[in-house]
Amino acid sequence: MRLPSMSQPFLLAPIAECALGPPGTQVRLAVLGARGVGKSAMIVRFLTKRFIGDYEPNTGKARGGGARQDPPCGRCLTALCSLGNLYSRLVHLEGDHVAVQIQDTPGCIQVQEDCVQVLDSLSRCVKWAEGFLLVYSITDYSSYQSVRPLYQHIRKVHPDARTPIIIVGNKADLLHARQVQAKEGLQLANELGSLFLEISTSDDSQGVCDVFQYLCKEVSKLQHASSTDRRWSSIIPRPKSPNMQDLKRRFKQALSSKVK
Repeated sequence: MRLPSMSQPFLLAPIAECALGPPGTQVRLAVLGARGVGKSAMIVRFLTKRFIGDYEPNTGKARGGGARQDPPCGRCLTALCSLGNLYSRLVHLEGDHVAVQIQDTPGCIQVQEDCVQVLDSLSRCVKWAEGFLLVYSITDYSSYQSVRPLYQHIRKVHPDARTPIIIVGNKADLLHARQVQAKEGLQLANELGSLFLEISTSDDSQGVCDVFQYLCKEVSKLQHASSTDRRWSSIIPRPKSPNMQDLKRRFKQALSSKVK
């Protein structure tokens, strides 16, 4: 499945340290998924059109110290890492330049049941973001299993069903190692009411670009709708001022009727 192609984006800023600043006019996206599914490679492919196959594991460790860890909760989805990097991009979207921020999150996720326990930092990232890519690898069934609980956690934070979430099956070029069939990804997306597609980050730069640009478009549409709703709700009809001449006339009528 291919998303509608949009204009080529332009580089706004290089990779930056994670910093969840106050919301502005930007489109804020988060890429979530298990370790090794290719989240960082997807983002860099979108930013630069280049594919880099080998990355150091994104553990979310800050410089000069280890990542805070919460005790495992047993039979649940557990995120044991803090946040990763924040990327910026200027995207040409339907005639406008939109500043896009993309949060790359660590992949230290284990799934045993549809129970979610995440670090406060990851929850803050979910709260901060306005659109989401949930990525799994078609060569790793456990990464596919992490999608549903992540989706459910997002919906707890963003109960508005309009918040755009795209489920992405990555590494579609590795058909010989496939563990997740395309129909399974499609079935999950249908159950969750989300868009689904498979891509190959290594082979298809345009496909990766289309995914991010489509998500930017959906977030931008939602922002516009929310802004319109706020404007309409702020327009409260003011009560009409009483006509003093009419009040005087009725008051005189009332007095004259009492005198009679």
